[in-house]
Amino acid sequence: MKIYRVGDPLFACWLERLRNRGEVLESRVAEEVQRVIGDVRERGDRALLDYTARWDGFQVSSPQDLVIDRARMEEAYLALPRDLAGALELARDRIERFHQAQKERSWFLYEEKGAILGQKVTPLERVGAYVPGGRASYPSSLLMNVIPARVAGVKEVVVASPTPQGEVNEALLGAAYLAGVDRIYRVGGAQAVAAMAYGTELIPPVDKIVGPGNIYVATAKRMVFGKVDIDMVAGPSEILVLADETANPSYVAADLLSQAEHDPLASAVFITPSMDLAREVVREVETLLEGLATSATAREALANYGGAVVCSTLDEGIELVNKLAPEHLEILTRDPWGVLPSINHAGAIFLGPYSPEPMGDYMAGPNHVLPTGGRARFSSPLSTGDFMKHSSVVSMSREAFLELKDGVVTLARWEGLPAHARAVKMRE
Repeated sequence: MKIYRVGDPLFACWLERLRNRGEVLESRVAEEVQRVIGDVRERGDRALLDYTARWDGFQVSSPQDLVIDRARMEEAYLALPRDLAGALELARDRIERFHQAQKERSWFLYEEKGAILGQKVTPLERVGAYVPGGRASYPSSLLMNVIPARVAGVKEVVVASPTPQGEVNEALLGAAYLAGVDRIYRVGGAQAVAAMAYGTELIPPVDKIVGPGNIYVATAKRMVFGKVDIDMVAGPSEILVLADETANPSYVAADLLSQAEHDPLASAVFITPSMDLAREVVREVETLLEGLATSATAREALANYGGAVVCSTLDEGIELVNKLAPEHLEILTRDPWGVLPSINHAGAIFLGPYSPEPMGDYMAGPNHVLPTGGRARFSSPLSTGDFMKHSSVVSMSREAFLELKDGVVTLARWEGLPAHARAVKMRE
């Protein structure tokens, strides 16, 4: 892990590389993903069976063999070790409580002359959650994607998750049972996204697709957007730690590694006005890497997209944070709450030494599905509101109509829309 000074030529090159990570990969797979989507649209379940056999090494004779029902989920849940089941139950309860607080409700304004204006909030009818299988199979991710949909009132929630070599992750099934998943389809990759977007004989089309995945899944979600809604285009994981001389270097190093171990493309960045702290953190990172089971992945991520950035002042560091708009931001300063008002762009913000990022991944309650790649400039964490849609409501009394009609007629005629004007004039 290298140390960079803001303003140095090496810093500028590193920053450019950081901002562009992942873009080349997506362009390389786009053609293949488009072909898979087209094949699923044309051949339906037969395409799903072929891809599942070819890429997951899981061959079945009937599409119905790809379905896991609620009874099988319950069986898995009941067989989980009690410590794991208890942790999943606690996480479910905390995630549900937080997202209940976000829930929107319909509202109306009543004007004096009889106009009633409002907004009707309606949950989506069917949502599909993609959950990676195999090596990167995370029950916590399933909880984070499904529970907000259930809190919103979505009628049906299905999950698509591959089972490489036919192996099922029992913890994932248990989490699905706790979260209220209706069915799980043992299908992964771009083909699962295509099936949920366009429908097959087995899988009915959904209204929205959420959940993380590899570059093929992310590219497929981008391509089907418009046919269905999606949560966001997710990229590799990111953490940015903003710290001053009061920070514990061991905490900073440990938190950087908590994200670097995810993926060789993960970004783990540390910003500080203290050169002494930067050097301590770099040394501590090396110490903590020793014996870490995921050290190979973490080292590659740190070498390519990690760095300790030394700035002149904390304010300069805050400015850089807002430019990077990180997925996860930890503030480990003397007064983190004093820094918070200056942070304009970040997916999730963790304040103080006892709020490490993994708390947000698993147990705190706010959603861990967050914008990456600088998209926190305009995007937000997954929320209950993502599973609701809004309809405007207008009800005018005759008195309210008469008060507004002349303005409507004037504007309609000015815009060259005489039928608009007539529809109002004939009601005088």
